[in-house]
Amino acid sequence: MAAACVLDTARALACRDGEAASRLKLVSIFVIFFTSVIGISSPVLLARYFQGKPAYDKAVLIIKCFAAGVILSTSLVHVLPDAFAALSDCHVASRHPWRDFPFAGLVTLIGAVTALLVDVTATSHVELHGHGSGGEEGKYEVVGTKEELKETKKSGESRFESAELGASHGHDHDHQESEDQEILVKLKQRLVSQVLEIGIIFHSVIIGLTMGMSQNQCTIRPLVAALAFHQIFEGLGLGGCIAQAGFRLGTTAYMCFMFAVTTPMGIVLGMILFSATGYDDSSPNALIMEGLLGSFSSGILIYMALVDLVALDFFHNKLMGSASWLKKASFVALVLGSTSMSILALWA
Repeated sequence: MAAACVLDTARALACRDGEAASRLKLVSIFVIFFTSVIGISSPVLLARYFQGKPAYDKAVLIIKCFAAGVILSTSLVHVLPDAFAALSDCHVASRHPWRDFPFAGLVTLIGAVTALLVDVTATSHVELHGHGSGGEEGKYEVVGTKEELKETKKSGESRFESAELGASHGHDHDHQESEDQEILVKLKQRLVSQVLEIGIIFHSVIIGLTMGMSQNQCTIRPLVAALAFHQIFEGLGLGGCIAQAGFRLGTTAYMCFMFAVTTPMGIVLGMILFSATGYDDSSPNALIMEGLLGSFSSGILIYMALVDLVALDFFHNKLMGSASWLKKASFVALVLGSTSMSILALWA
């Protein structure tokens, strides 16, 4: 192990060139920002253009399945192996307690359980506030923003006026329950999009900080191109989820902006931290921090991809049962998303 450490150190020193690394990082800031904007805005703009057309729901579903594949591959092929590699580095693995226990797997588990806790808590909060405390037991009250409630009320009034005077109370009750369920589904989709963006942003900050503090031009050079494609695919995934959630224009623009600027801001912050502290990105403490944060974000992304994207769409989406070709197309989109991100692991 000692000989391996000496060899790795010699290779790292040969590639360390602060001036060349700074030039590459400045180029990467602009490249990654523009590719992020293209990636996340494409599905959002297409969704707004095709909204209301017959194939809209099916197209959004296929995009979302592609997104699930991208995010699942990102977590399992990119983030988690990097976290294991950081914590198994010879400078870290030779120290106690990092050599005694697989901490990367443990922290990944903690990240997944934390995502589950946030998901369950937020969903319970929505459902709890969806039931009135007074009146008839189990009576359901509509929950949503003022705009949603206004639209739902108008829709309900128009349907009520066009209904026959002899419509039964049971039919009205069933109709109201159906409308309430649709609102809950929409709120759940928005919750999934927001939690997913938090996980992706967390992961993007780690990538940006790591790249910003690195002085290894041999590592940064292939990362610029690989991260550009990475941001396009990940942006397509998150943008598809945002499009399906149907946020207002201001919220959608804010979420797209946050995704686009997070990695470039992380790079800038990493450069500032290095210039202020001279922090060595290859030091044991830096590797431990990188490994722990990467493992945690990987756990979040694995949970979101499998539970809130794959399972939700393939097992709880009514569209999947409408046509067998749609299920096949969704599965193909899932595989394509996974494959596209996995191929990028050859360079980053």
